[in-house]
Amino acid sequence: MKQNLIELNQVAKSFKAADGHDRSVLEKLDFQLAEGEIVALLGKSGSGKSTLLRIMAGLIPADTGQLSYRGKAIYGPVAGIAMVFQSFALFPWLTVQQNVELGLEAQGVASDERKSRTDAVLELIGLAGFGGALPRELSGGMKQRVGIARALVTNPDVLLMDEAFSALDVLTGETLRNDMLELWDENRIPTKGILIVSHNIEEAVMMADRIIIMSSNPGCIRSEVKIDLPRPRDVDALEVRALIDEVYGLMTMRTAQETAGGGTHTRHLGYRLPETDVSRIEGVLDLLAQAPFNGRADLPQLAEEVDLNDEELFPTYEALSLLGLAILEKGDIILSPLGQHYADADQTLRQELFGQQLLTHVPLAAHIRRNLEQESSGSLPEQPFIELLEEFLKADEAKRVLEIAIEWGRYGEVYEYDYHTGRLSLPDDDDD
Repeated sequence: MKQNLIELNQVAKSFKAADGHDRSVLEKLDFQLAEGEIVALLGKSGSGKSTLLRIMAGLIPADTGQLSYRGKAIYGPVAGIAMVFQSFALFPWLTVQQNVELGLEAQGVASDERKSRTDAVLELIGLAGFGGALPRELSGGMKQRVGIARALVTNPDVLLMDEAFSALDVLTGETLRNDMLELWDENRIPTKGILIVSHNIEEAVMMADRIIIMSSNPGCIRSEVKIDLPRPRDVDALEVRALIDEVYGLMTMRTAQETAGGGTHTRHLGYRLPETDVSRIEGVLDLLAQAPFNGRADLPQLAEEVDLNDEELFPTYEALSLLGLAILEKGDIILSPLGQHYADADQTLRQELFGQQLLTHVPLAAHIRRNLEQESSGSLPEQPFIELLEEFLKADEAKRVLEIAIEWGRYGEVYEYDYHTGRLSLPDDDDD
């Protein structure tokens, strides 16, 4: 039986918000990373993926719960665990050689050994001859190779990768991903386990032995998909496409908590509205209504058609579903009868329908409208609404949610907003 490299039991983490209240990021989370496996971690914004990785790396502590590496409790950075960041995190004034040597220097490794190990890992990662270059002389893909080399040079048992390929263009990211898999599958690196945070479903299916899907606010594990297919995997193979569809379905599935009525997320004023704008919502809806989709599309195929990544599209799918314009079903998106009516409507009717659905399905918009109607002047400052949202969300999230509600409400002519004064008001036709 394979030994667990990392174990988390009932781990929870909160952060203090600007209003002084604690905001739960992770809640009662159990997780194991076993020897010999690559695990991909997927989840929408706010699911705590990066926070979870930093807890495992010992960079930040958990509030409650137990976490261990090879059976020993983690209280801080662990020598056997290394991390690769999305932002490259290179020191611009240091050469490639010096950047890669930093971890070894911190461990007290002698100069000669640092150089020999760095030379070896730079050759392994495809950067032989670039040791004297400065980061500004490198492409994005080469910078990320330096970041990976800096992690690998310490011979880590566990490699944590926080969206390590997402800042790169598609071709560069795919090349680097395949190079990493080749090193792993051919046992050319000493690493025994890899955990990848990603927003790219296809990337997760191509790389992982297991995919963990997290829910949001607070983050916890809601689904797991095991993948037994050998690598390298053919992205066009039927079984791979079926897995991609399955994961898309799980990612777009709303939990019982999110779909129930009463005081749960969809009815709650603190529901974190999907970060997408009206033009993108209508753009995807119009594309979906046209040939070749004709009202129904496979989500991966639709993503290829609009040339946007999953992280950009998922909020739009959620918005279409939230507003009753589309239905998400097992990796497909289907226009609802109202969505089809919306696609056929002229601009005036579209705005009317948008406003009606907004008041019906978005409690925050209905709350703003109701308060404006009760105010004799038909006008109110935005600050009380921000303070209300801060009871449920962090300050920056509260501000962003109100911004989305304002944009949607203005388009649906539910209320107006003055950017100079920060005041909301009823539309002119409703003032009397």
